[in-house]
Amino acid sequence: MPRAKIISTGSYLPEKVMTNNDLEEIVETSDEWITKRTGIKKRHIASDDQAASDLAVEAINNALKQAGMKAKELDLILVATVTPDTDFPSTGCWIQKKLKIKNIPAFDISAACSGFIYGLTTARSFIESGLYENIALVGVETFSKITNWNDRSTCVLFGDGAGAVILGPSEDEKSGILSSYLGADGSKGELLIKRAGGSLNPTTQKTLDNDMHYLEMEGREVFKQAVRVMKRSSIKALKTAGIEEKDIDLLITHQANIRIIDSLGKRLHVPDENVHVTVDEHANTSSASIPLALDDANRKGKIKRGDNVLLTAFGSGLTWGSVVLRW
Repeated sequence: MPRAKIISTGSYLPEKVMTNNDLEEIVETSDEWITKRTGIKKRHIASDDQAASDLAVEAINNALKQAGMKAKELDLILVATVTPDTDFPSTGCWIQKKLKIKNIPAFDISAACSGFIYGLTTARSFIESGLYENIALVGVETFSKITNWNDRSTCVLFGDGAGAVILGPSEDEKSGILSSYLGADGSKGELLIKRAGGSLNPTTQKTLDNDMHYLEMEGREVFKQAVRVMKRSSIKALKTAGIEEKDIDLLITHQANIRIIDSLGKRLHVPDENVHVTVDEHANTSSASIPLALDDANRKGKIKRGDNVLLTAFGSGLTWGSVVLRW
């Protein structure tokens, strides 16, 4: 079987930047408080007329440019998002329209912050089965549109952006995705949730009045679950790949909180210089956080051919997953 490989990376961040100092004008908080507890200094915010697909198209085009490919060469579009343009059609279909290509399949994956890892595993399966060759996978979120800007416990945490990769069959036996591990626990779904807008709580004046269309999160419990589960899934993926912790050249975790990132790095015995961090610049961009960080590391030359890279995430669902790849 051919091994699936990331051929190129791309990203896009909205022009508007909101700093911690800007948030001080909106809610009772401070730059010192936010930085100390999260590591976040700023976040990018989509404009009123920017949908998730607009951000995603920019990221995909940047990845296509790096790969030296045209959109018409793609066989499949996968989109990881929980802030879609519309419930239906899928954001994947809107992206296909904006890329001006037809007929190829396109669909969304809803696994929140773990969405990109779920997407990588899905793309890997398609490529290794021989069903598709050139796949665009994008993680994109516009969380600013579902954030309650009066809730200081959540509004300081999130940002908008898109990160994309182009995947295809590896040309050699050494590089590519070595292993994947996914998991979920639906019994803890209420820890991070948007309650209204679906069939359980359809949109009504009551759901609007009760702010049920904004995200809600039990931060402390999510923190506890995140470190424990990401360590477990990382170890399982590393074992399947035949890679030891000491052989990790680069660790990219979901960029939610610097304390989570630091704690996981220490538990996996990865030196600080081998842990890539973008949460300070991007905040938590959910399914976009790992591909944004991956593109940042790639374009800064932090990943070399032959490097062992561990990607790991945790999100609403609860969902989690890890991927080990050789660059």
